[in-house]
Amino acid sequence: MKKRNTVVLERQIMTEAERNLLARDMMRVADEYFETDGEADIDITRTQSGYSVCIVFRAHRIKYTKNI
Repeated sequence: MKKRNTVVLERQIMTEAERNLLARDMMRVADEYFETDGEADIDITRTQSGYSVCIVFRAHRIKYTKNI
């Protein structure tokens, strides 16, 4: 089987559709630990060493989880 070389180009911004998918995926994780309203704001900022990604959502309460 021949191995393919893949080049990934870094972009400066995400599309609105990609931001919506990111928010949806992050809220799935957040819903495991918090009771939320399902809405999230995403801030992506270019930094010297890469990106700073902040996901902000409102939590009504922290859910109880059992230690495994």
